[in-house]
Amino acid sequence: QVQVQESGGGSVQAGGSLRLSCDASGYNYNNYCMGWFRQTPGNERQAVASLYSAIGSTYYADSVKGRFTISQDNAKKTLYLQMNSLKPEDTALYYCAAVLRPSSSSDCYSGSWPLTYWGQGTQVTVSS
Repeated sequence: QVQVQESGGGSVQAGGSLRLSCDASGYNYNNYCMGWFRQTPGNERQAVASLYSAIGSTYYADSVKGRFTISQDNAKKTLYLQMNSLKPEDTALYYCAAVLRPSSSSDCYSGSWPLTYWGQGTQVTVSS
């Protein structure tokens, strides 16, 4: 059974930093990728960043480029999201996803690949 668990959310003032972590377990595929998504009330969940280590592919949403960095400890299947220069508009519930057997790098951040497993989310609140 695939399990995904996020941690590291919290409250911070604008301009501050937070680091999110995500632990995944329950699968043994070499072909997998992981990503971070976020959602605000009344809006759809959107991709923030993804990492497909097997092919060295990363994706960042335009709104976070240059401020957020995604990384992974492959041995531990632990995913990180370093968030710097946070803005109030970054406030959201952040989800981690493990995407198994993607057919392309876009499957890692589409959020609609069938073999996508989600964590329960961690809240990030940025005050002005």
